[in-house]
Amino acid sequence: MQTAIATVSLSGGLAEKLEAIASAGFTGVEIFESDLLSFNGTPKDVARIVASLGLRIVTFQPFRDFEGMPEPQRSRTFARAERKFDLMGELGCDLLMICSNVAPDSLGGVDRAAADFQELGERAQRRGIRVGFEALAWGRHISDYRDAWEVVRRADHPAIGLTLDSFHILARKTDLKAIHSIPGNRIVLVQLADAPWLDMDVMSWSRHFRCFPGQGDFPLVDFMDEVLAAGYEGPLSLEIFNDQFRAGSPRGVAIDGQRSLVHLMDQSHRQSGTIAETTPQMPPRTQCLGVEFLEFAADDRSAAELARLFMGLGFRKVGDHKSKAVTRWSQGSINLVLNSDKEGFAHSHYLTHGPSVCAICLRVDSATATLNRAEKLCDTPFRQAVGPGELEIPTVRGLGGSLLYFVDPTSELGRLWDIDFTTPVVPAGNADAGLTTLDHISQSMHYEEMLSWLLFYSSLLDVTRTPQLDVVDPGGIVRSQVIQTADGALRIALNASQSQQTLSSHFLSHYFGSGVQHIALACGDIVSTVKQLRANGVEMLSIPENYYDDLEARTELSAERLDILRRNDILYDCDQAGEYLQAYTRTFEDLFFFEIVERRGYKGLGAINAPIRLAAQARQLSRATFL
Repeated sequence: MQTAIATVSLSGGLAEKLEAIASAGFTGVEIFESDLLSFNGTPKDVARIVASLGLRIVTFQPFRDFEGMPEPQRSRTFARAERKFDLMGELGCDLLMICSNVAPDSLGGVDRAAADFQELGERAQRRGIRVGFEALAWGRHISDYRDAWEVVRRADHPAIGLTLDSFHILARKTDLKAIHSIPGNRIVLVQLADAPWLDMDVMSWSRHFRCFPGQGDFPLVDFMDEVLAAGYEGPLSLEIFNDQFRAGSPRGVAIDGQRSLVHLMDQSHRQSGTIAETTPQMPPRTQCLGVEFLEFAADDRSAAELARLFMGLGFRKVGDHKSKAVTRWSQGSINLVLNSDKEGFAHSHYLTHGPSVCAICLRVDSATATLNRAEKLCDTPFRQAVGPGELEIPTVRGLGGSLLYFVDPTSELGRLWDIDFTTPVVPAGNADAGLTTLDHISQSMHYEEMLSWLLFYSSLLDVTRTPQLDVVDPGGIVRSQVIQTADGALRIALNASQSQQTLSSHFLSHYFGSGVQHIALACGDIVSTVKQLRANGVEMLSIPENYYDDLEARTELSAERLDILRRNDILYDCDQAGEYLQAYTRTFEDLFFFEIVERRGYKGLGAINAPIRLAAQARQLSRATFL
């Protein structure tokens, strides 16, 4: 599979874009005219850079407002095309991409358009150039790929072919079945873009909200099924207009693009049943069985503070690492690892971010296969020295430079606690608080990173995505989206905000980057758990009285039950499946906090209560800052 990406998809100057594209593993590039015009050099200089990077220019674009023009505009349009052919000769590019006419003075008619392309084909062929015709979703006369194909078919010229762009087709919900009836050798280029479903005009939607395959809602696997059924064997190219991408690192965005194409083709081959002969080396998406542990990085002072917090939450120290200043704390099936070692990754993470979650360890069906898939998806493996006889855990870089470990129950990795840890003799501490499992994790990130990490998780793990939610914070809007396994063994909420005044943004500033801000622990009886936490000395977040007055008005909870919730600062929600109760600890050094949840069949994360929690935390933060 030859993969390509349009220069317009990335930020930076043309040379920087080309270097990022090559570094990400693409073999082809679409040169956008605007990038060439702003380049401080000649087209031949661009050709030399492209060749030195091992790339090929798959098309030069866009050429606008061509077909159906009346005279004298028609003659001027052909003269303009000849000038572009000259330029393409210097670039070493043999395909010009023409998008359907949007000019108000253009004339309709398939035969008129076909005649224009037939003549252009003659001119292009003399130069060794081909032309691809693409139907814009907002084209004046041609806005459907089927009409564009009819123009190409009637032009009947070997230098004229069809360009298919998934956005223009799927945004209009055009039927895909006609694609596989188009001869594959008459399709000269396939451009791919995903997008969220939005109720807005198509041009604005296209210009600002396109995203990589797997980051939006479009049925791109179905689109690719039809393209492959047509016999298309040419390049797959990404053409993305997205404000977040243009604000991000060109290298990072390019890697996301390559990852998205690898993931899309893997999905397509698996759906069509051709995986065995096409990409047999690509393991399927990983089945996540749960979170094995969260690892906290700390120094001696903060490690002591965290140990007190863990004990207050009812955890007991159940293991010491054999060669490092690392301890294991456990309650129910929850494991927290506290790393205060003076060397290694965790120490570096602490120096950058302070006391924080530096790693998440996932329990998966096969750790080796997971790492294999991660590497093929352009994820970054990580290794560090281990002691004699200790396990080397498969690892990749995660959000904000943190780590994502993988263990499984069928290899030695399943004996991690026995192999790498000893069991200490620990005096009795605070009482168990009845915590049973890790319910979910929330990660805060920069706004422009959100699509990237959504793709990272959903391409590697067998998870689904919930619809995006906009959560009201006293300082602005926080965008939130959850990835989760079907059985709820893993739930990760991704949160980002463009406002610098939200709690999420405050965390990023205080933490110096993206990371875990919120850890939700499940229990069977939240009232008993909260009472025990308070008895253990844990400070809980105070919820205002007004919340319970409103809860009384909008629910049928009894006065007695409402009073219990009020006295214990417990929030409540319900859906058709059941109930959800939640309470929060105060934030640890403005870096992270714990949520205590009781889930009674309920499927969500209590989003309706998020504004109440955020406002209460903002008050806490304000008081702490004032003091």
